[in-house]
Amino acid sequence: MKNVLQQLGINATNAGVSTGNKWIKSKGAVIQSFSPVDGKLIASVTSATEKEYQQVMDTALKAYKIWRNIPAPKRGEVVRQIGEELRKFKEPLGKLVSYEMGKSLQEGLGEVQEMIDICDFAVGLSRQLHGLTMHSERSRHRMYEQWHPIGVVGIISAFNFPVAVWSWNTMLAWVCGDVCVWKPSEKTPLCGLACQNIVAKVFKKNNLPEGISNLVTGDAKIGELLSTDGRVPLVSATGSTRMGKAVGAAVGARLGRSLLELGGNNAIIITPDADLNIALVAVVFGAVGTAGQRCTTTRRLIIHESRYDDLKKRIKKAYGQLKTGNPLDQKNHIGPLIDKQAVKMYEDAIAAAKKEGGKVLVEGGVLSGKGYESGCYVKPCVIEAKNEMAIVQHETFAPILYIMKYNTLEEAIALQNGVVQGLSSAIMTTNLREAEAYLSANGSDCGIANVNIGTSGAEIGGAFGGEKETGGGRESGSDAWKNYMRRQTNTINYGTELPLAQGIKFEL
Repeated sequence: MKNVLQQLGINATNAGVSTGNKWIKSKGAVIQSFSPVDGKLIASVTSATEKEYQQVMDTALKAYKIWRNIPAPKRGEVVRQIGEELRKFKEPLGKLVSYEMGKSLQEGLGEVQEMIDICDFAVGLSRQLHGLTMHSERSRHRMYEQWHPIGVVGIISAFNFPVAVWSWNTMLAWVCGDVCVWKPSEKTPLCGLACQNIVAKVFKKNNLPEGISNLVTGDAKIGELLSTDGRVPLVSATGSTRMGKAVGAAVGARLGRSLLELGGNNAIIITPDADLNIALVAVVFGAVGTAGQRCTTTRRLIIHESRYDDLKKRIKKAYGQLKTGNPLDQKNHIGPLIDKQAVKMYEDAIAAAKKEGGKVLVEGGVLSGKGYESGCYVKPCVIEAKNEMAIVQHETFAPILYIMKYNTLEEAIALQNGVVQGLSSAIMTTNLREAEAYLSANGSDCGIANVNIGTSGAEIGGAFGGEKETGGGRESGSDAWKNYMRRQTNTINYGTELPLAQGIKFEL
């Protein structure tokens, strides 16, 4: 790992505040990053103080005045170069993601590939920031709308996707003409430093000012500064519903915009016409991938009573084949939880499920001994439960899957929708009528609804986000770019008279 850190420009101790190539010697608290893989200290980072935050903001605002006037296709060219740099650093950055966060190496590399993909998407988008033309009711008038950058975009990211979600926001914001201030998770600060080092080189190479890409490492206090700062028109926050409510309230109080990507309590429905071979793969990967620490993790499995016993046996057998261990070893399916606090939440959730009457199908527990010294490795757990149980209604960031029966499709959809979260969902069926009913207005109430694939694995081409307490935000593909711009309606009078709208007469 030492070689990886050197490649990414990370030392034993690091400043955690940057306005591009310029690293500010911060005087804030020291954040130590321990790997959940082996419990070892990777490196430390000094977090930002309020004074340093203000310094970053001043630089960002100056950079915005220059960056917004560079033509969008040329901004896209800079992002294209960033994509090329990410290709060069894919292996070391993927390894750092895996080691600092704890996800498998394949998932770490896959996360960096998402960054590369969103760069490619943003490059094309830089020539397609289209407005509309409208017909005016007044003679010799032309109406159209156009989109302008909004300014400084604040980004608060979570530990489970320490680099990809940042890139979803920044690459789009940059081609739109905005500058970004990023607060990475204090649980994965080194990934933030690595990304800042990579992109800063590209901005410098293109003789662009400091302050287009900014990093402010720190705890929730830095998030509060971003949320309450009237100079930040948009705050994009990814994390828990509790955190999102605080951010949304603070930003809303000053009539700013917030883009929230919060909790998920995702379900897969298994119908009588499901292909159980593909369903099993979707269920198991969805439930245990990233050790259950994805916002799109499958947490509930709603099975038709006619398939319940068969699938239950298959799940139990499949879980028996899973290997938990060092995520850098590609033979292992499951890595550790992020820290011991997450392990405690996992244990508490299992205890609560048992207390509420849940029946354990696959026993969980904390792993110990050789290879598990960090104390962050746990067994994936499956529990037969009822949807109305309090713990089932709650999102636990861990590999716990709750399974339950249903009789009719209407009942299954009601169970799926019967939680406060609304991120991702899926149905397994070969019945066209069931599939279309599930995707209709009477079907899934989630922002993502899939047929014959699982709840995880969103592609960057589609808008990513959810409804209800998931926050309503949309990132990545489709028209998510509109979040980072302001709409302006324009009317041009090219005649010699001034007719008023709606035929109003006003004569002098």
